[in-house]
Amino acid sequence: MSKLKRDLGLFETTLMGVGIILGAGIYVLIGAAAGIAGNSVWLSFVIASIVAIFTGLSYAEFSSRFSDDSGEYEYVKKTISERLGFIVGWMMVFTLLISAAAVALGFAGYFARLFPSFNVGVVIIAATTIIIFSLISYWGIKQAAWLNVLFTFLETFGLLFIIYLGLNKIGSVDYLDMPLGFEGVLSASALVFFAFIGFETIVKLSEETRTPKKTVPRAILLSILISTVIYILVAISAVSILSWDKLAVSTAPLADVAAVALGSYAFLALSIIALFSTGNTILIILIGASRQIYGICKNYPKLKNLSKVSSWRKTPHIAVLFTAIAAIAFSLIGKIGTVAEMTNFAVFATFILINTALISLRLKEKKPFTKGFRAPFSIKKVPVTAVLGLFSSLFLMFQLPMFVILSGIGLLAGGTVIHKLVS
Repeated sequence: MSKLKRDLGLFETTLMGVGIILGAGIYVLIGAAAGIAGNSVWLSFVIASIVAIFTGLSYAEFSSRFSDDSGEYEYVKKTISERLGFIVGWMMVFTLLISAAAVALGFAGYFARLFPSFNVGVVIIAATTIIIFSLISYWGIKQAAWLNVLFTFLETFGLLFIIYLGLNKIGSVDYLDMPLGFEGVLSASALVFFAFIGFETIVKLSEETRTPKKTVPRAILLSILISTVIYILVAISAVSILSWDKLAVSTAPLADVAAVALGSYAFLALSIIALFSTGNTILIILIGASRQIYGICKNYPKLKNLSKVSSWRKTPHIAVLFTAIAAIAFSLIGKIGTVAEMTNFAVFATFILINTALISLRLKEKKPFTKGFRAPFSIKKVPVTAVLGLFSSLFLMFQLPMFVILSGIGLLAGGTVIHKLVS
């Protein structure tokens, strides 16, 4: 069977992480989050980043121990059980598929504002976008990586531009104003956690990364830290320029921030950059989802067709096709907020299991792991950061609407049924 090609170094891998994190979450959801947290939306990003860092440390250790594209599936299978490994892998696949749909809808929102005469509906725009980036995912990882580098520089420039615009406005509002109290800040942190989804996708590139046990842990931590600093500064600048209540009703919030500061040309520029940003996120999510499907399905004879690799392009072409179809199906929901919250449930459930798996692994091992990255701060054998990651993920999960939680439980049950069918 053909194998994937190792083409990625630390620079490309980190930029792919930053590229996916700095996508739709900040360009699209900052408006909805500001409507809940008010001027304190920056604090929501801080809270969400802490949860991301705790779990990021667990991912970093696992990726240093195991280098496989199946990621979460492999980690949980080797530390807890094969069945639970399949279920967490199933959850993560759906996380990525729903994320791709959510970001594609965000892309469509900016596109519709930018080209109002092109009135075909956001769902059709989202579906077309998914198809285009799926073709790039199929074409090759090196080509996708360099396209990601270009898009990441553009989207980062857009965010730095927003920060620059807000410099002379710093201090013009009360940054601790909470219209719904601290409860609103916590609810917004559960929503904006979507903006941090992406660092875990780096592990899906392990089989296409050079020296993955060193490169992947570093890329995970670097991508979270870089993104966190940018998010906090952008959130402060945004509410300094445009009031939180106006941000809340905007379909293109950062473009509207630029328009208030510099006029219509700035709106046009930020809208175009937002298209590159959200497009970049779609690309990396689709790559991550198809590689995870490939990594899981190669372990199950009944699913072996999904793990086939194109002898021409050296990419998992069947998994790429499946990913595109499923993401388009989720985009039919049409509401980015709902889709993002569904994504967050799946992510929180996955993070709970990943942190539990690391705790279980540490308790079982006879000698400490010393050949790679090890999450810091342990009490006896128990990694403190994994415990904090577990409970903080559980806490944020229950900040989500009840219908989202119930839908997520249904998704978990579905994973159990599918496992029985393919085992």
